Amino acid sequence: MVNFMMDKYIVPSFVVSLLGFLLLYILRPRTPNYKKKDPKSTQKCDSHNVISSKSEKGTDADVIIVGAGVAGAALAHTLAKEGRNVHVIERDLTEPDRIVGELLQPGGYLKLIELGIEDCVEDIDAQRVVGYALFKDGKSTNVSYPLKNFHSDVAGRSFHNGRFIQKMREKAATLPNVRLEQGTVTSLIEENGSIKGVQYKTKAGQELKAHAPLTVVCDGCFSNLRRSLCDPKVDVPSCFVGLVLELENDQLPYPNHGHVILADPSPILFYPISSTEIRCLVDVPGQKLPSLANGDMANYLKTMVAPQVPPELRDAFLSAIDKGHIKTMPNRSMPAAPYPTPGALLLGDSFNMRHPLTGGGMTVALSDIAVLRNLLMPLQDLNDADELCKYLESFYTLRKVKLKLLSGLLYHQLTDL
Repeated sequence: MVNFMMDKYIVPSFVVSLLGFLLLYILRPRTPNYKKKDPKSTQKCDSHNVISSKSEKGTDADVIIVGAGVAGAALAHTLAKEGRNVHVIERDLTEPDRIVGELLQPGGYLKLIELGIEDCVEDIDAQRVVGYALFKDGKSTNVSYPLKNFHSDVAGRSFHNGRFIQKMREKAATLPNVRLEQGTVTSLIEENGSIKGVQYKTKAGQELKAHAPLTVVCDGCFSNLRRSLCDPKVDVPSCFVGLVLELENDQLPYPNHGHVILADPSPILFYPISSTEIRCLVDVPGQKLPSLANGDMANYLKTMVAPQVPPELRDAFLSAIDKGHIKTMPNRSMPAAPYPTPGALLLGDSFNMRHPLTGGGMTVALSDIAVLRNLLMPLQDLNDADELCKYLESFYTLRKVKLKLLSGLLYHQLTDL
């Protein structure tokens, strides 16, 4: 093993945060920490402040889900399989085109199996990922996921994010008790401190209201609804610059691996997203990027980044720059700091964001869905407002306990590598 793997300060900490079966070690300080709401808006979960949905004639579904990304689509299918009537409202049902959410860790794949949706990574040219390759100062090594005790199919998966999401949406829509609708949710409907549903605008521009005893907000990192449900303090430490490289003759130095270049001033990532394409993500510190319009970004990538790219990938990297299909995205980080609110929950990136460099976002969202499903399973009638309140408050506690257990397991696995 090359010398830089023995560096006590750089590589081990990076491996702990990046590698491993569930990539949850970094979540230890980010698990739910209840924040105090404005006293004017704080409501406790009790029968005096909550009107039972049984008396509401406008109840349309058991659960309203705002957003049909990875979290929303997976949750819709999961709850519908449990017999719930689910109404999903998504702003745009066309295939997304994103530069993140493309690498699912093995722990996330196991959650797909647990939720019965593992076939969503089939027929989208998804690629198996069995570990990471690390590069520094011209040297490299690879580290495999600890998967020897699992079925041979268990591994990470990398893919086009939009293809994966469309498969998830199609899977959810096959269930008769799922209503998937394109529309923009403009606000939550609140009565006496309890969320009773949402107000939204349809694709045709019609203003409507939808009611349900439970509303789950999972509309992503740009959510406009999270403010009333959590402490929305978002940090933007850096931005990703994304390129797609055309793959030729197994061009990746380590096939079926994510590639991490410990570059100056920050890491560069490469991983396959199809059998013919490699995603490159360049992490650029700060919020101010070189201009795309006047060519400063292309010059930055060619002069500052390209010399640090492995030789096997450098020509394809330069070619991708010349083609001009360069995308950027701010990397957002937000700890889980919920306001327990009767009738509503947050999930996915609208609730808890970590730096995309870790590749753990989808795994955590799928894990949260499994927790919520198991929690609600004994509750036959979501219209029992008092009982639902107790279960919803328990979600954040159970999530915190589970993530701590998983992070401890991950830590011990990594220290044994």
